[in-house]
Amino acid sequence: MNIDDLKKEYAALLEELQNPDLISDWERFQELSKKKAKLEKILKKVQEVESLRIQLQESQEMLGADDQPELLSLAEEEVKTLQQKIRDAEKDLEELLARGQGELPEALIMEFRAGQGGEEAALFASSLLSMYQRYAAKKGWKTSLLEEDRTDIGGIKNAALEIEGEDAFLNLQYEGGVHRVQRIPETEKAGRIHTSTATIALIPKAEKTQFQINPADLQIEFTGSSGPGGQNVNKRQTAVRLTHTPTGLVVFSQGSRSQQKNKEAALSLLESKLLQQKQEQEEKQAAGQRKAQIGWAKRVEKIRTYNFPQDRVTDHRIEKSWHGLEKIMAGDLDAIVESLLEYQKSQT
Repeated sequence: MNIDDLKKEYAALLEELQNPDLISDWERFQELSKKKAKLEKILKKVQEVESLRIQLQESQEMLGADDQPELLSLAEEEVKTLQQKIRDAEKDLEELLARGQGELPEALIMEFRAGQGGEEAALFASSLLSMYQRYAAKKGWKTSLLEEDRTDIGGIKNAALEIEGEDAFLNLQYEGGVHRVQRIPETEKAGRIHTSTATIALIPKAEKTQFQINPADLQIEFTGSSGPGGQNVNKRQTAVRLTHTPTGLVVFSQGSRSQQKNKEAALSLLESKLLQQKQEQEEKQAAGQRKAQIGWAKRVEKIRTYNFPQDRVTDHRIEKSWHGLEKIMAGDLDAIVESLLEYQKSQT
């Protein structure tokens, strides 16, 4: 799509958003507002590129008209600086245009599960959950805990976290797989280093227009919410278990004190899982082409090691390490995320 088409689309959106009848259609209003925000970001970058090109032209004209050595040197430096700014801005514009094609979902669900290592694995899974929650908070993304099953000492057997926000899926799409930790557990008296694992799977959140479940295919059960170790912490039956009878797929949600909110969360999780199954089947039927070189949502793939004694995180797919584990576990993931995105660009 060229820039003139985008400008026309933006003008049409503005006109539709001024329609008073739109007030009664909240979903349509939200959809149009999101499109408007995306187009505004693209058009703002277009304006930036055009402005830089005008500045470059003016600087080049000065370069040809001035014969004073000092001024010529300044003009040459200005031309080089502007040329680099234009290259950077054009690259940003290309990325924005690629995202604007609707290929990436606006929200995703991260599923966490303890792997090998017993209680230490469950504690590590809990640490990973907190790390991504903090990263999302720094990015200004909205998070909702859809599912959480904790152990007696606060570890996680499994959990599901929904994340929604601009570029959330773009930045997190390569976090799926086996995460390994090497550290001395607090319960280890001999000071030995233990190796444990936790798995993360990514599920693009299904939009209402993408996948809808027939209510007749659902079996709904309400139970009391459970705390660590299975302790019942809520006498009211607010936890929700949904079973999709045609596939046998079961989801459970107890993140909220509200039965209705838990039901909505469980339904969202179920819709997303069913949509993922459908897409995976379609991909296999279409010759199984991989959409990404380094993959995502693959639980079987060991992607990263968190080595606490050496204060180092290593991503095995790109063979790169970072120090400062404390900051990373506190949600400082930008360097890792950017490296993965850069690597992926170099492979396409």
